[in-house]
Amino acid sequence: MHVFGLIGNPVGHSLSPPMHEAAYRELDMDARYVTFEPDDAAAALEGAKALGIDGLNVTIPFKQDILDLVDPDDLAARIGAVNTVDFSTSPPRGYNTDAAGVRRAFDHHDVVLTGNDAVVVGAGGAGRAVAFTLAEACDTVHIANRTASRAAELAAEVRENAPATVTGGGLDTLADRVPAADVLVNATSVGMEEDQTPVSADLLHGELAVLDAVYTPVETRLLRDAARMGATTIDGGWMLLFQGAVAFEHWTGRDAPVEAMNDALRQRL
Repeated sequence: MHVFGLIGNPVGHSLSPPMHEAAYRELDMDARYVTFEPDDAAAALEGAKALGIDGLNVTIPFKQDILDLVDPDDLAARIGAVNTVDFSTSPPRGYNTDAAGVRRAFDHHDVVLTGNDAVVVGAGGAGRAVAFTLAEACDTVHIANRTASRAAELAAEVRENAPATVTGGGLDTLADRVPAADVLVNATSVGMEEDQTPVSADLLHGELAVLDAVYTPVETRLLRDAARMGATTIDGGWMLLFQGAVAFEHWTGRDAPVEAMNDALRQRL
């Protein structure tokens, strides 16, 4: 039996187990997906290797800690976080599939990123993955964050190795940037706990493609506002789905059964 899993703290709320278990059933794989809540990332990694676990997903608060314990690919190293570990090599290989999840979520909705102007709201962990991803395809990427200096620092990191023009500023810069943008991503938690939006509705327009990384609720206020303006809307469940699908593909070398995984995920959202 192949064993895959998730480490983080807490992980009781995670939707990864039903999603991955659905993939194993669909492909008739002798595999299980388990969760762990360790106190220490290094000990957890050593324990996983000793138990013969094939692959791990990694979530808060260990994404940065794991980076120094594995061989990260180039993108994970630049983002500064690992969320997927593959034990088939020594040392284990580390990936950040959040980035691929963003790309595939846009691809699934027929949104072409190449040549577009993008705005990312948030400069935290999710914002980093989104910004690095968009900077590989878009012409421009602007990062807006509550703390402007943090957005500027992230922008400086991203543009070191990116073809895009990357800038950063405070949330007040959204008023100028969003009306001219083609792509908008909310990479903050705004909209999760309360019916709020990080972007004023009057800035949105019908030519936008809007991805909200928040997936509970599935339909956030930002997405409702964007839909009313005729924008293409992509809920956070798609990013969650595709980051999991890419992790599955790293571990197994097989195409992920995306439809089965999505059905299982949507039943829980």
